[in-house]
Amino acid sequence: MLCAVAVLALVCCGQRAGQTEYDGMGDLPEKLGADGTTVHVGDPEARTLVHLYEDPRCPYCRDFEVDGGGPVLAEALLDREVRVRYTLASFLDDRVGGSGSKKAVNALRAALAEGKFVEYHEVLYANQPEESVDGYTDDRLLELAGEVDGLRGPAFDKAVATMKYRSFVTASQKAYERAGGAEEPEGPGTPTAVVNDKRIPLEYSGVLYEGEPFGRLLREIDADPQGWEDVRF
Repeated sequence: MLCAVAVLALVCCGQRAGQTEYDGMGDLPEKLGADGTTVHVGDPEARTLVHLYEDPRCPYCRDFEVDGGGPVLAEALLDREVRVRYTLASFLDDRVGGSGSKKAVNALRAALAEGKFVEYHEVLYANQPEESVDGYTDDRLLELAGEVDGLRGPAFDKAVATMKYRSFVTASQKAYERAGGAEEPEGPGTPTAVVNDKRIPLEYSGVLYEGEPFGRLLREIDADPQGWEDVRF
């Protein structure tokens, strides 16, 4: 049985540290979906689809990406076993103040335009500032972009400085809110994971923060893509 602890990942605080690196991440296919808000990553032929809802300032998202299921998901992406879609929220700016989430989402969209979304996404979470500190400034986002080979340049730098993708930021936040449906009009919380069109229930969301249980869940779903509702958490 997969062990899980219910975690409502909406607003929290605390210092996070760490770094992850995966050779080959830059080789993964990535594109903007037809809806104009969803970022598609990975082999489009992979059977298992993981849809993640994240806010760049959310420390629980960082815990997933750096210390939890994220490294396992990255390996599965590299092995062409899963594909991932991202919906990027920015609600924490309104909750804790500042503009870091919006700026980070804009910068991630700019990185996608350069074919560097996956690598930059990894770098941002590995260097996420404390949630209460509005640390994703233009200068910091550009500094972190320098860690991704080939990302910095006139087009990317200008997109960050001018919030070129402001409309994408707004549309992505609205898409996040719609994902919550009538019961969660402000959005489903971050991180939220939907695997093959079924959302991991809130009471089992602790599986996101444990690498081995999350990997086991992905393997069981891959073995039986249509029957994963019977997976025991």
